[in-house]
Amino acid sequence: MEKHFDINEQGLSIRCKLICSASDKTARSFDHIAIVTHGFGSNKETAGTANFGEHLTSKYKGWGVIAFDWPCHGMDARKKLTVGECLTYLTIVTEYAKRELQAKDVCIYSTSLGGYLTLRYLIEVGNPFRKIALRCPAIHMYETMYSRIPDADKTKLAKGKEVQVGFERKMKVDQAFFDDLKSFCPLDHEYFDFADDMLILHGTKDEMVPFEDAKTFAENNVIEFIPVEGANHPFQNPNHMALAIHKIIEFFHED
Repeated sequence: MEKHFDINEQGLSIRCKLICSASDKTARSFDHIAIVTHGFGSNKETAGTANFGEHLTSKYKGWGVIAFDWPCHGMDARKKLTVGECLTYLTIVTEYAKRELQAKDVCIYSTSLGGYLTLRYLIEVGNPFRKIALRCPAIHMYETMYSRIPDADKTKLAKGKEVQVGFERKMKVDQAFFDDLKSFCPLDHEYFDFADDMLILHGTKDEMVPFEDAKTFAENNVIEFIPVEGANHPFQNPNHMALAIHKIIEFFHED
């Protein structure tokens, strides 16, 4: 079952979706919450998110899943993307899960840009999560995004102008956004304190985020790493996505 709602705090309106089992459709609290964050240009309404939520909540009692739109994505009202607002969104959603849904613990499943932001959150804000699963995390987020900016737009950025980025939905970014991304690379930090509670999956045929980046990051920090043979960046093959969902659900259910 899905329920859409907004979290309105700090002058922001975060568009969220709660996924729970049919037997919990009237529940006001959950023992466990899994937060799902999407990648750049995506949104909370993906089939992968829906499948993950349905499988988790139907297999294990007491679980709810919250997916939300990053700033400037999906149904979000923001027009200009900043890293700071993304981190604020994650804080607000996590605190909502604990305060309003009375979750005893919160896990997070993040993809691509979401993975980068989660890794950054752990270092710059702290770790409120019992378990952390990352699929195709964008370790070199700056290089991944900036390399796809046309030269004409790079010239505009250098002159202090904003440019439009995105796929189906366009959003504004400026040079300060890219400088912010460049200032933080997960490879420059240690994650040993979180490693026992982390899982990374990455497709060997990822065309957007290099497989070796995630593999190196996982090895450097002794994090469990699962290579998914033949999977591309969005895990479009249903078998690849089913494998990822299964691995993450079992990981979240571990004590």
